Amino acid sequence: MTRLIKVPARPLSRRTFLQTTAVAGAAAAGLGTGLLPGTARAAPTRGGTLRVAKGHGSTTDTLDPGTWEHGYVIAMGYGIHGYLTGIAKDGSVEPQLAESWEASDDATVWRFNLRSGVTYHSGRAVTAEDVVVSINHHRREDTTSVAAPLVAEIVDLATDGDTVIMTLAAGNADLPFLFTDYHIPVCPANDDGTMEWQAGDGCGPYRLLDFQPGISTTLERNTNDWDQNRGWFERIELLSIIDANARTTALVSGDVMAIDRVDLKTAGLMGRNPGVTINSVAGNQHYTFPMNSTMSPYDNNHVRQALKYAVNRQEMVDKILFGYGSLGNDHPIGQGQRFFNTDLAQTEYDPDRAQFHLREAGLDGLSVSLSAADAAFAGAVDAAVLYQASAEGAGIALDVNRVPNDGYWADVWMQDPWSASYWGGRPTEDAMFTTAYVSGADWNESFWSNERFDELLLAARAELDEAKRREMYFEMQAILNQDGGSVIPMFANYVFATNEGLATGDQFSSHWDMDGERWMERWYMA
Repeated sequence: MTRLIKVPARPLSRRTFLQTTAVAGAAAAGLGTGLLPGTARAAPTRGGTLRVAKGHGSTTDTLDPGTWEHGYVIAMGYGIHGYLTGIAKDGSVEPQLAESWEASDDATVWRFNLRSGVTYHSGRAVTAEDVVVSINHHRREDTTSVAAPLVAEIVDLATDGDTVIMTLAAGNADLPFLFTDYHIPVCPANDDGTMEWQAGDGCGPYRLLDFQPGISTTLERNTNDWDQNRGWFERIELLSIIDANARTTALVSGDVMAIDRVDLKTAGLMGRNPGVTINSVAGNQHYTFPMNSTMSPYDNNHVRQALKYAVNRQEMVDKILFGYGSLGNDHPIGQGQRFFNTDLAQTEYDPDRAQFHLREAGLDGLSVSLSAADAAFAGAVDAAVLYQASAEGAGIALDVNRVPNDGYWADVWMQDPWSASYWGGRPTEDAMFTTAYVSGADWNESFWSNERFDELLLAARAELDEAKRREMYFEMQAILNQDGGSVIPMFANYVFATNEGLATGDQFSSHWDMDGERWMERWYMA
């Protein structure tokens, strides 16, 4: 009989699980609550309406979690829905709908034990069959879910009472982290075996009242929530306000109590307003310029390398992030993550090296167009203009194609040959690589493919020896640096602002913006 490793029903660090080291996805939890050291904090109390403005949102947004792609719908999803597992503030995986789990000694068979008595907002009970149907929503042949690569390794799903049994094609020591992904909530099953997502019937701390894509969402507290130590507000109004100046005005005037994506140019000035706190949290968020590596001229790696040496990364950190970030090195793994490649040389701005690669590509010069809008990330257009100036010194004519904010993610990203993008990062290296870099992934934004990278990804996922996994992940980062289709010039801190009427706790999660986008359940009225 296969030996099972029991996982206790409490927040679990990866040092405890399978004797691995603690996750470092939340390497730099930020403090920014406005409390003086030693100030006592009142216990959370229920009540009040919270209005929050997010610098995301599109008229093309839907309630299908497989299509979610930005911070507005991520926050909405975590508020409405329940997930098997969650990411705690310290970066560890914690029980949610699954109160415990256990794995075979080769990590190929997993049993997730569901907590009893959980109901959806409609009053219907949450069942193990719902979990199976919800995961299959991303596994079926005709799925449109971008989470399909994450669950592709699951070859069989079965139930045993309140237990879901998952069999994998190969071992995965990180599997519990997979189900923290915002695309994979547990939703009711229809009679035909499909997942019912259209009504927004969840089992999270808030029930959906109204959803107007690209405009607003209204929610109210779920009084029957299984966890009565979360969801403190009676009502939440979530607004989509893409324009940074409009978001700032809404906060300073008191129309909203929190905003994300603070305009870094004016962050210091905004922080001088009485009652406004600027919160800065270092994490895995990074800004990218993916190019379609299947199209000329980006299908030539020498061209891709030339563009990587033609960007002045330090200038971008200084002028776009205003110091709220760090240099990127053309791979998506943050410095705080446990398998960050400390041996990889930093790619620097080097016009001569860029020209060398152009000559190797058989080119005397290069003319390209970079599409950008601030919907991609705050300052994306300015970053493209800086890129234009530095590329000129390398003999590259870079035209900045300024496009509208609305519809950017549907009409420009992964449509234009080269564009601006951002990623909030993922709690594990495997999740990040699987979502955006493995061959054929829906969100492989550079359409890049590398056989060696794909082989290493599968091998590292199943490898339980920590030293061997480190070697593999180091090599994958080097492959992306030297061959990948994305220029990743900078890692950006999460910078958001709150007012004095809001209590946020004394530590923030750092794997997503605004406390891991779980502010709906964690924050409360001061």
